[in-house]
Order: sequence, then C-alpha cells, then structure tokens
Amino acid sequence: MRIDKFLKISRLIKRRSVAKEVADKGRVQINGNLAKSSSNVQVGDIVKIQFGNRTIELKINALHESTKKEDAQEMYKIVSDERKN
Repeated sequence: MRIDKFLKISRLIKRRSVAKEVADKGRVQINGNLAKSSSNVQVGDIVKIQFGNRTIELKINALHESTKKEDAQEMYKIVSDERKN
C-alpha cells in the first residue's frame, strides 16, 4: 500500500492530498529511509512522521483498504511521540 493512502486510511492525516504533500516534502521516513508519497509500506515497517514541532514514530500492524473510525488505530502502534520546544 502507498504511504499516502496508509496515512489517510489510518486517519493519521485527514486528506490524501495532504498526506502526499507531507511525504513529498521529506517529512516521512520508512525504516529510516526518506519516503515519497508513492513509497510502499508493509506490515512491520517503522514509519516516522514530522508534524511541525512534533515527531511520531509508529509500527504498522495491519493494512486495510478501508476502515471505520473506531478501527483505524488498530492499523498501527505508536512507538514514540516527541515534541520539540
């Protein structure tokens, strides 16, 4: 699954166009490598996302083509959530 689609379906980012933009600006890493919006993710991958002064690192637990809001968080587990001052 593409990283931009994963970010949207897992509800980490609300719109796929925004997820694409974030990835293409170099603010997403997959297993320590910079990711483009078309980069593929698999179960077990570690994804790091920068949101301004916040950095989230998560592990992908499942990939679904679509999810309900309450099931979206089952797709990943947050490994770390850091804020810079």
